[in-house]
Amino acid sequence: MKRILVTLLAIGLVAGFCGTVRADDAADPKAIVDKAIKALGGEEALGKVKVAYWKSKTTISFNGNDNEGASETTIQGLDHFRQEFTGEFGGNKFKGVTIVAGDTGKRKFGDNAADLNKEALAGQKRSIYLTMIPVTMLPLKDKDYKLEPIAEEKVEDKPAVGLKVTAPDKKDFKIYFDKESGLPVRVVARVSGFQPGMEFTQETTFSDYKDVAGIKKAMKTVSKRDGEKFMSQTITEFKLLDKVEPKVFTEVE
Repeated sequence: MKRILVTLLAIGLVAGFCGTVRADDAADPKAIVDKAIKALGGEEALGKVKVAYWKSKTTISFNGNDNEGASETTIQGLDHFRQEFTGEFGGNKFKGVTIVAGDTGKRKFGDNAADLNKEALAGQKRSIYLTMIPVTMLPLKDKDYKLEPIAEEKVEDKPAVGLKVTAPDKKDFKIYFDKESGLPVRVVARVSGFQPGMEFTQETTFSDYKDVAGIKKAMKTVSKRDGEKFMSQTITEFKLLDKVEPKVFTEVE
């Protein structure tokens, strides 16, 4: 019995020691964010990002079928957004437009347009910051975003350090960075679907970084929802603008 107790005590001490090592060695969230900002072009260059605009070739997977299309996205800050998507689903041509302007938003599919309700607007605003944070990282320097380190993972067979981020809307997500370069490589978050109450765990991986418009930008993204292929995008044009006409964020026509 004494031998068993000694063994258990030893195991407990080793486990406790290992836990202490992990805690002491935990990555500093501020250092991770600062490294990512530097990798993306530096705080001065990223701070000049007022409006981001890009065109993409987009493939959306639905019911096991890949549907090709194209999209145009315009984002100003974290509360103004416009995205247009055109493509074919089941042989039928399709166009959708979603806009957000502060506390209002609209969505149009085909000839049907409607205001975003409170839930849909909140989901779309979450989508905005999940899209823009990996582009500039600067919002994570705001005290309203709570950061804590999480375990490393492999992303595309390369080690990646991670952060759990709790946003001002009290929802959290995980963001991973290439351990060597510091560039953002993956975001994992719960996101809303088009139907009320529908949610998915979405995993978006970023790759093919290029120097464009004075910063580094991932030109390819691949997203899975609940582990299933959902969407891939390849950016064909990316530019930064000082401003756009107000109607960009108010008119769905």
